[in-house]
Amino acid sequence: MHRSLISLAVALALAGGAAAPVIAASRPSTAPAAESTTQLPRGVRPLHYDIALTPDAASARFTARVGIDLEVAAPTRSITLNAAELSFARASLASDKGAAQDASIAVDDAAQTATFRFPRPLAKGRYRLTLDYSGVIGSQAAGLFALDYDSEGGKRRALFTQFENSDARRMIPSWDEPAYKASFALEATVPAGEMAVSNMPVQSSNTLADGRVRVRFADSPKMSTYLLFFALGDFERATANVDGTELGVVTRRGALPQARFALDASKDILREYNDYFGVRYPLPKLDNVAGPGRSQFFSAMENWGAVFTFEYALLLDPKISTQSDKQEIFITAAHEMAHQWFGDLVTMQWWDDLWLNEGFASWMESRITARLHPEWNTALGAEGVRDGAMARDSVATTHPVVQHVETVEQASQAFDEITYSKGEAVIRMLEAYVGEDAWRSGVRAYMREHAYGNTVSNDLWRQIERAAAKPVRAIAHDFTLQPGVPLIRVADPVCKDGRSTVALSQGEFSRDQPERKPLSWRVPVIAQIAGSSAQGRTLVAGGKGSVSLPGCGAVIVNAGQSGYYRTLYAPKAFAQLAGGFAGLAPIDQLGLLADSWALGMAGLQPASSFLDLAQATPAHADPQVWGRVAATFAGIHAQYAGDAAGQARFDKFALARLAPVMADIGWTAVDGEATPRTNLRAQLIEVLGHLGDPATLAEARRRHAAMANDPQAVPPALKKSILAVVAQHADAPTWDALRAAARAEASPLVRDTLYGLLATTDDPALAGRALALAITGEPGETIGAEMISTVAETHPDLAFDFAVANMAAVNARIDASSRSRFFPMLARGSTNPEMVGKVRKYAEANLAPEARRDAETAIAAIQDRLKVRAQRVPEIDGWLARKGI
Repeated sequence: MHRSLISLAVALALAGGAAAPVIAASRPSTAPAAESTTQLPRGVRPLHYDIALTPDAASARFTARVGIDLEVAAPTRSITLNAAELSFARASLASDKGAAQDASIAVDDAAQTATFRFPRPLAKGRYRLTLDYSGVIGSQAAGLFALDYDSEGGKRRALFTQFENSDARRMIPSWDEPAYKASFALEATVPAGEMAVSNMPVQSSNTLADGRVRVRFADSPKMSTYLLFFALGDFERATANVDGTELGVVTRRGALPQARFALDASKDILREYNDYFGVRYPLPKLDNVAGPGRSQFFSAMENWGAVFTFEYALLLDPKISTQSDKQEIFITAAHEMAHQWFGDLVTMQWWDDLWLNEGFASWMESRITARLHPEWNTALGAEGVRDGAMARDSVATTHPVVQHVETVEQASQAFDEITYSKGEAVIRMLEAYVGEDAWRSGVRAYMREHAYGNTVSNDLWRQIERAAAKPVRAIAHDFTLQPGVPLIRVADPVCKDGRSTVALSQGEFSRDQPERKPLSWRVPVIAQIAGSSAQGRTLVAGGKGSVSLPGCGAVIVNAGQSGYYRTLYAPKAFAQLAGGFAGLAPIDQLGLLADSWALGMAGLQPASSFLDLAQATPAHADPQVWGRVAATFAGIHAQYAGDAAGQARFDKFALARLAPVMADIGWTAVDGEATPRTNLRAQLIEVLGHLGDPATLAEARRRHAAMANDPQAVPPALKKSILAVVAQHADAPTWDALRAAARAEASPLVRDTLYGLLATTDDPALAGRALALAITGEPGETIGAEMISTVAETHPDLAFDFAVANMAAVNARIDASSRSRFFPMLARGSTNPEMVGKVRKYAEANLAPEARRDAETAIAAIQDRLKVRAQRVPEIDGWLARKGI
């Protein structure tokens, strides 16, 4: 599952080789369900599901029959499986050895289970359980759900499924846990003229007497329930063939040309993955299915053979899409296609090891993007991934990468920065430690051994260690079985006889527990002299270490930024690096900027250290370095909210640094310019607008006004950025005009963007209107929650209070298992001390104790912001005063 894009405001707050073999689908699982965590009685497991589905989109209901071939391992009189919001008409059990038995049915709504009791005991053996039942088609992405959109023929409705993490039970009574793998046969009775899509190709299609069509798909290989997929609608499909696999994209009618880039990208990605994993993609086809709207919690889902992706992360609309959108489409496709191996072919045994899916897919998406599109220079993004993980990992409410999960809500909460970003960062560090070739050999062996089965993390470490002949498991355990961020303290270098020796010590970086006894890690460290290519490597263990390097000069620790730790230099060593900042490699400039900001906010070095580096950043620095500077400036601006004089002082400095960069880049793209430069232009327009730069506001408004008479006045590459500036600073007439444009827009993709922009306003009164609009039907059932969370980026107290006051309406716009995440998320940007009590009150009244981690994390974020405003912002004031600003 690919996470939704993090908005600017939220971000501020916080190959070649031999042909790969095909693995036979008949290979047995190496990890039986009996060995894994389960919320169901042991002793019965499914082997095959035969599903006949009849959806009624108009009435938002479906009827179905499922025949489940199962194996009873110990005598029993009952069978319990997962079911949610299903109504059962009949249940019967048949075997080869006796007459069929009808069962009594008991449904436990709270446990999301159904129990079938039989008049005669069941002996060990194989049976078929047949269930007739019905259920609901939802309006949010959970179970079988509907998405409505406008088309040339009027309103249309398409159906899709979203089963991860625990929502297959909303469409199929099933053992809805990852270790209970089985094969699936799906048949659907659908309206004529509509296209049905599932994991496997259509095997047969027959027209019935009433005009409907019965579509049967080929049997799937053995897989987990959460990977099953079904979609139905007025679709179009385009295909290509790669290495014997039929690749496809499926869109609403008329949008197929907008998916061309995604299809072309998928061809290159599949070839690379077939080679890298050493196991060819095993299914006959792989579709990517587009759906309008969006979810608060994900942008795409890796259903085996039929990825689902929201349109904004799959389609390029020539009216509004940007270079950044194009990159995100590639990255999202790369992530979901990586899951076809890490997650689908080999699946974690239980949600404790979710990172085996998400951390690896995130790492592969970054790796393949950098490899296939070096012109995008996305390799520098690795530092931002690590930094985002450390922000979450440095507060007391963090958790280990491998975490214990007991409930559905806890599984939902596991899809966070630790699972994705820390998982990715730790993999990158370990790959750098053992070497790319050894790492790939280990991954290939892991895939071969566990195909069609379930695993835990140690299964992977065993293979990597065997391939690398290094003690990988011990290091991996330190970084995945305990929480937190190591802190490497760097002493001043000692140069003697042409070599520099640097003493290192290990502590722990914590933003809210500075006095806690640090945990211990074995930390791989890479260092080098600034300007030199020679590197020194060491393993800091037992809290101490040192590294020796040829040459003398400023020493960069964590050179290349592959290590998962913060680096705190002694004052003299930091001053040396700051003095030569312009000459550092861009990745190390980014690392030094990130560490200085984080350490400064935690009180471990002067809060102004980042500003020293920002002042030393040369005009010719890599665009992504300037992007980091600009984003942090916007974050500091936000910290001054409520202090107009202090904010104006800081903004004067920030604009003095950023305006010349914007002047150099200009508002008009130059033929052949580097992609990062294109992306920086759009970012600077938004940040300068965020800072209230008069020149940027005037130019954005001028261009926006010109669009009324000349639709080409604003190039598509800048339309989102210009609209973002206009919307943020809109007055009531401008806001009304944006709303009218959203109402009139025919493209679902553009329409959703416009409604989202209505929620970005700085004006509290207009923000209140956006909140009220969010819970009406106008923006669409999946856009309302997005609008509320967008308002929260600027007005967190307003959004949280509104959501709590309108809880029923808001809950209707969020899938049930994610409510414990959504409401606290709204409050996390608050600087109001009273909000801590409000979040606690909400959690106590609405969440079980084991489902409150996101609430406690929001509270930690609020308390951190209050501390920064009280203790660190005055340090920035002092720095500005010393500079005469």
